[in-house]
Amino acid sequence: MSTPTLPPVSTTVSTPDPEVSERPQRRTFSVADKLRVLEEIDRAGPKEIGAILRREGLYSSNVTRWRRQRDGGQLRGLAPAKPGPKTPPANPLKSDVERLEREHARLRERLTRAEAVIDLQKNFPTCWDFRCPRWTTARANDDRH
Repeated sequence: MSTPTLPPVSTTVSTPDPEVSERPQRRTFSVADKLRVLEEIDRAGPKEIGAILRREGLYSSNVTRWRRQRDGGQLRGLAPAKPGPKTPPANPLKSDVERLEREHARLRERLTRAEAVIDLQKNFPTCWDFRCPRWTTARANDDRH
């Protein structure tokens, strides 16, 4: 009996096929593509929807997600925006903060005035004797007893 012979082993490296990418990439769809497919599916009958999905290479879950995005207004937001600096979102509490800051400044001014009056009353008790005659008479009566 003869022993079977194996085919010779090739030591050359095979060249990669240019038609096949080395690393698969996820497909992305633009907003215009999504809206176009959704319009086409909305106009199609029940039996034609499957043909559209096969032709586009989509699953029904893609269409469901795109419909939610369209109905929620998210597909409009994905359109390219104008270049330039973005305006910051308005602070809903800004008017309240400004009002409270004005009130704080007003109250601080009133406090300063009130402290000045109190200091004046503490430092000059004799000047109040001239203004209130009852006080001076009552004091004089107390001093006698």
